[in-house]
Amino acid sequence: MYRTHHCNELRKSDVGENVTLVGWVNTVRDQGGVIFVDIRDREGVTQCVFRPEENADAAKISHSLRSEDVIQVTGRVDDRPEFDGITTVNEKIDTGEIEVVATDLKVLNKAQVLPFQLDKELSNEDLRMKHRYLDLRRPRMASNLRMRHTITKAIRDVLDDQGFLEIETPILSKSTPEGARDFLVPSRLNPGKFYALPQAPQQYKQLLMVAGVERYFQIARCFRDEDLRADRQPEFTQVDIEASFVDDEDIFATIESLLQDVFKKARGVDVPTPFPRITYQEAMDKYGSDKPERRIGTEIVDFSDVFAESGFKVFSGTIKKGGFVRAINAKGFACITTGQIKRLEEIAREAGAGGLAYIKVEGGEWKSPIVKFFTDEEKEALTERLAVEEGDLILFGCDKWEVVCDVLGRLRLEVADICNLYDGKEDELDFHWVIDFPLLGYDEEEGKWNAVHHPFTRPHPDDVALLDNEEDFGKIRGAAYDVVLNGNELGGGSLRIHESDLQAKMFNVLGVDDEEQAENFGHILGAFQYGAPPHGGIALGLDRLVMLACKEDSIREVIAFPKNNKGVDLMSASPAEVDFKQLRELYVKSTVQEKKS
Repeated sequence: MYRTHHCNELRKSDVGENVTLVGWVNTVRDQGGVIFVDIRDREGVTQCVFRPEENADAAKISHSLRSEDVIQVTGRVDDRPEFDGITTVNEKIDTGEIEVVATDLKVLNKAQVLPFQLDKELSNEDLRMKHRYLDLRRPRMASNLRMRHTITKAIRDVLDDQGFLEIETPILSKSTPEGARDFLVPSRLNPGKFYALPQAPQQYKQLLMVAGVERYFQIARCFRDEDLRADRQPEFTQVDIEASFVDDEDIFATIESLLQDVFKKARGVDVPTPFPRITYQEAMDKYGSDKPERRIGTEIVDFSDVFAESGFKVFSGTIKKGGFVRAINAKGFACITTGQIKRLEEIAREAGAGGLAYIKVEGGEWKSPIVKFFTDEEKEALTERLAVEEGDLILFGCDKWEVVCDVLGRLRLEVADICNLYDGKEDELDFHWVIDFPLLGYDEEEGKWNAVHHPFTRPHPDDVALLDNEEDFGKIRGAAYDVVLNGNELGGGSLRIHESDLQAKMFNVLGVDDEEQAENFGHILGAFQYGAPPHGGIALGLDRLVMLACKEDSIREVIAFPKNNKGVDLMSASPAEVDFKQLRELYVKSTVQEKKS
């Protein structure tokens, strides 16, 4: 055996025992010829003491140790001594009351000088990604991986207890036109044809319901060829769930119990249930987002009725064209700097606004070029509805509904960051459901209606008849729902269409003609004709769930080997070019032309 104990196992009750530990050298300290080596493994750290009188050879070798050498230490467990009445107990580690007096040392492998120190945070992410195997040795990263395991196990246990079967679905599947861009895999055995890596197991899990499985789940690997950001990767993991003979209340109860158990085991906190529910319309109107961050309090307030006949023509003119005027109060932020104002203006433009109107309330005055156009009644309405006080900053949105929501939604989050409104709220867990999403959204560039979630989402039962009239498409609600935590969408799902005629009608609404339906969706339309049960489900983003449980800002911190923001694995240098012979066997030829230097 390499070891008798791991490096976080020994306690005072083990004093006098002979033990063997293995691991990495964490630190080396020379105290007047006596060498102290902290040895570390996955579980923790133990202090080892090398004295010449115990084993001269071992003591000599210990002088040459450096950080991250892999060693095996044999010795006797002793109490930590006192010197002149001063204890050497280290209360910061679990093994801090004991030490191992070494009688033997073997160096199992030497380590070269590291590219970065493991005991310090590193801002150079490229360096971390290139040497990810070293980055993962750091306590924070090791803890994140352990948390991911704990959460995944808790999910499996909860769903197993509720009668769900874990079933794997294909990784090599068929490319279909809905959703994001697919990753394609050429087939050598079927020249000119391609598989697609799954963006989600959506159709397969619905077919499992047709098959009579009734309750399915999978810790599913999914792939999307899209631009990356902090909470996205080209390959990711989701907790995929589907059940038959359920309504939305059944799904809510399942997910609430699952998340309750996950956060109890992961962070030791009790999550109250049931989660509050708000409609999509309410979320957008109050918070400017369909995944609202509600901990910061600031809400959007509508003033379209107040400014409908305003002397400020920018406001009144927008309202006459069917637009809206809304505002938020950035409490105590009248001290905003010029640079911060420019940043807010930039955010407003990125969201589609032409500019940003604002009022500073300072020294008993309302400071803004637009105030001179306001009547006393308009100012009174602002004061009353926004609870305006000395030192406040009023920020306006004036445009179409979607633009106003997006502008003010982004601004309230930016103000919260600048004003540190999250301070003291790090441990708050605001779980809630967003329900009654629109089923369809109109794409002006393409000139067609698209599914807001996906084409298999069931229309709200009260809105099914609206599918017969295109003028009503924008009013149709989907039987869809998202579960949100602290401004992050944890997952989304819906009740599904299970009738072939309704599914075909939905495809027609989306501009998918009968021929394309038969080619791309014939398998699922056919399956629905053989007794498909009512069913619904949800998918939770496992990476994002673990990120929030670990209080991290990016899912890259909770994935063992992530890609960078260009979709590149710097450690293995992938993606990479392949040999011409491999391409020829696949009947594939690259058309990329190298740029001239």
